[in-house]
Amino acid sequence: MASSLKSLVNDDDRYQKSFQLFLERSSEHQCMQDFIHNKLPDILASIGDGKSHLNVIGVGSGAGEIDLEMLSELHKKHPGVMVDNEVVEPSHQQLYNYKVLVSQKPDLDYIKFNWNTMTASEFEEHWKAEKATKKVDFIHMIQMLYYVKDPEATIRFFQSLLGKNGKLLIILVSGKSGWGKLWRTYRAQLCQPDLSQCVTTGDIKSFLDSKGVRYQSYELPSQMDITECFTEGDEKGELLLDFLTEVLDFSNTASPELRAGVLEMLRHPDCSVESNEKMLKPSTFMGEKRNTTT
Repeated sequence: MASSLKSLVNDDDRYQKSFQLFLERSSEHQCMQDFIHNKLPDILASIGDGKSHLNVIGVGSGAGEIDLEMLSELHKKHPGVMVDNEVVEPSHQQLYNYKVLVSQKPDLDYIKFNWNTMTASEFEEHWKAEKATKKVDFIHMIQMLYYVKDPEATIRFFQSLLGKNGKLLIILVSGKSGWGKLWRTYRAQLCQPDLSQCVTTGDIKSFLDSKGVRYQSYELPSQMDITECFTEGDEKGELLLDFLTEVLDFSNTASPELRAGVLEMLRHPDCSVESNEKMLKPSTFMGEKRNTTT
């Protein structure tokens, strides 16, 4: 039975508020930066096959902070190479923030930015309509597969764009994390039929394994302070619950039974630990790197 609850993604303003609070309460960006600076350079070293021009696509790029850090590492590994960077982001506000960030950064002359205010599926339609034939060297899809109808089809499309030695980087919530367990338990009640909000790396790995696709997996451990979620009526706690469940105004629209069940699971040792009177939820993310030999 499909969920009658509305997806958080339907209200961009509330989504951005809950997302920003999530960043403030979690170590996600820190763990992602550790990956970008310590693991990603070796991944990027082998792309391009000696070309003087690299094609990059960022799908769900947000405000661009993570994109620019990855592009910086790419530049270090391939100095003197020009980069054609397709930015795919449906939020007008986030794309505006990205452009502002670019305007404030020096030494980005080696990058040509192409701005696409589109969802992943809209970009796919646009690419096919343009009959684009260029191959892409690096594609990254960070925390965005929750917002597509068919993650497997989305991966297949972007995978088809990769050139020789091209890399596709996917970062999602780990199926082994407390967040993944929450989604597995309440998938039917929380998830919309036209989105894949509860997808985890476990789902993606099963798909890749079924297709015989080679990949490498990395764990990016992080934590999130969810203490405020347990104070009834706390505005920030309600925003965090929205983000955890991907449900718009979860506290006020979910049934009392569902809300109680979610909070009980969040308190469970499988999902969180208590430290210094704070409830911390481990939120391990995993990156999947795919090679192509076309």
